[in-house]
Amino acid sequence: MKLSIAIAACALVLLFLAAPAWADSDDAEMAFVRGKIYLFANKNIEAAKWFRKAAEQGNAFAQYNLGQMYRSGKGILQGYSEAARWYRMSAEQGHVLAQYSLGLMYRMGQGVPQDYSEAERWFRKAAEQGHQGAQSNLGTMYGIGIVVPRNYVLAHMWFNLSAISGNETGRRNRDLLAKQMTSQQIAEALRLAREWKPKKE
Repeated sequence: MKLSIAIAACALVLLFLAAPAWADSDDAEMAFVRGKIYLFANKNIEAAKWFRKAAEQGNAFAQYNLGQMYRSGKGILQGYSEAARWYRMSAEQGHVLAQYSLGLMYRMGQGVPQDYSEAERWFRKAAEQGHQGAQSNLGTMYGIGIVVPRNYVLAHMWFNLSAISGNETGRRNRDLLAKQMTSQQIAEALRLAREWKPKKE
């Protein structure tokens, strides 16, 4: 069954890549899909070309993928400032992975000046949409008191939400932090986590 699905997928890829109507398409979504197919086929230079075509037309998914390629140097000359530029375009459209990635770049000072306030801003946007890595990073900021006031209750809440989604760092940090908290603080943090609802941008 798995083999037949794989064969069908390969046939679809070959048919798609051979279709001349798609080759000249100016449609952003079609260009993005073509980029994904080339990326799946490990044809990174072609993937970057099609992602750029879609990204320049405002496709948030293509902008994020192009940012990823610039960050890793796959199929394109590595450039952190270009990665940050494309992440920002995508993040401003509400793309959660781009928001998280931009937060990381600000935290580390890659392609942008190191700026914890900007890191916190983008981590929060991604965390509020349910991104487990962003939730863990936001928990760290509350736990240490970076940019935001130190608040063990909110730190535990974000670590816990991250842990519930399967993030091992979030789980470990939640458990370490709990040793420094009162039972009342932990109860409040658990209540906040239970009542938390993701936001959609």
